Amino acid sequence: MGCVVSTPKDTGGNRRRPGSIGEVSVYVPGLRIPKPVDFAQSLGDYLSKNIVERLSALRTRIVVMAGQEGPTITRTKRKTLHGGSILADLLQALGDYLPVLLGLVKDGSHLQYKAQFVWVNQEDDKEETTMSNAWYEVLSVLHLMAMLSLSQANLLLLPRSSSTDGHQPKVSEESRRASVDIFLKAAGYLDCAVRHVLPQLPAELRRNLPVDLAEGVLRALCLQTLGQGVDIQLGMAIDSTKATLAVKRRLSCEMVKCWQQAQDNIMNLPLANGWGEKHCLFVKWKYVEAKAAAYYYHGLILDEGNTENLMGWL
Repeated sequence: MGCVVSTPKDTGGNRRRPGSIGEVSVYVPGLRIPKPVDFAQSLGDYLSKNIVERLSALRTRIVVMAGQEGPTITRTKRKTLHGGSILADLLQALGDYLPVLLGLVKDGSHLQYKAQFVWVNQEDDKEETTMSNAWYEVLSVLHLMAMLSLSQANLLLLPRSSSTDGHQPKVSEESRRASVDIFLKAAGYLDCAVRHVLPQLPAELRRNLPVDLAEGVLRALCLQTLGQGVDIQLGMAIDSTKATLAVKRRLSCEMVKCWQQAQDNIMNLPLANGWGEKHCLFVKWKYVEAKAAAYYYHGLILDEGNTENLMGWL
């Protein structure tokens, strides 16, 4: 159950075309943005006025924040009036909305089919997708939470100021450690989407999902998120005097596994527009980079062993 309405790509709309996205450490596919929903009309006869108003208020806050801040939210560290982060506030709004939303799908409730949810796509040729199924809304919310988390990690991993000694500025270890935690959180959102939300959608609706939410894309995003977390750990190991070559080789091999699986999941999907093409190229680049690191550290270990054998012979 649940109807599907897709709007083709046109010259207007809310989709943001990829242009200059600023300095990037973590590639974030374009954010999908929700459009308003009239819960009073669709759910007013089934739920109390308080619950309908709460659903409406929570979602309206997300629509307004995402719509106004979306074009710059992934590349700036703008603050709200009360001093908080725009990213953190939007993530908090999504976190507040999600448990209330889940009430619509609890125990297979018929309420999950009453409201039409509309989201603007980024990697799909269709401008927007509408579905009358609350599980689609849950899936879209989890996807947005994951993308915002990747945006947070990206901002943490950008050097905050130029170096005064002429060397390339470095990211602090504190920021790198914090980014690893955020990568794991983002991977958790995506894993939940794949394992627990997608199976709730009927096969017909799953076939009609925008490519942004296709199972292959979600799996690839989850794997690349894990791969970037390992990438940061490898960077910290390189900077550490205590990390052995074996540790560095193990981490680089884990990176290869993550990025290879990400590429396998995404390579046959119709990611045809600018965002999708950039996404595919990013995954390919990180896979090649991971293989180069793995070969490098494996070679160092082999050289180390040969040196030890030579010294023993001498």
